[in-house]
Amino acid sequence: MTHQQMLELIQQLNDYSYAYHVKDEPIVPDAVYDRDYRQLQDIEAKHPDWIQADSPTQRVGEKPDSGFANVAHTVPMLSLDNAFDNESLSDFDQRIRKLLKVSSITYCCEPKLDGLAISLRYENGRLVRG
Repeated sequence: MTHQQMLELIQQLNDYSYAYHVKDEPIVPDAVYDRDYRQLQDIEAKHPDWIQADSPTQRVGEKPDSGFANVAHTVPMLSLDNAFDNESLSDFDQRIRKLLKVSSITYCCEPKLDGLAISLRYENGRLVRG
């Protein structure tokens, strides 16, 4: 792949991301985004001097809507990233155990709702922040 083709891939991924995260109107299936994202990661690994500041590999998601205030989470909200195999899951588990400084963790898994993350805070049984 040429440098110009990589720049076009970055723009395409940025367009996908904007449609998904900001407009809430996905223009490609998640599998297409994930495939193209992994292709970009591979290119950047082979050509680190080509990495661009606007590359989706250099940030998480999109800018939040201006109607939301910034919140410092008591417990970090973490992600599996794009785990598609046992090795990726194992890597995630190791990162979490290291972060929490524990030797083992019990996980609870639920069906994925794409594009959705929620952190709810209750005090004395009452919802105070969501």
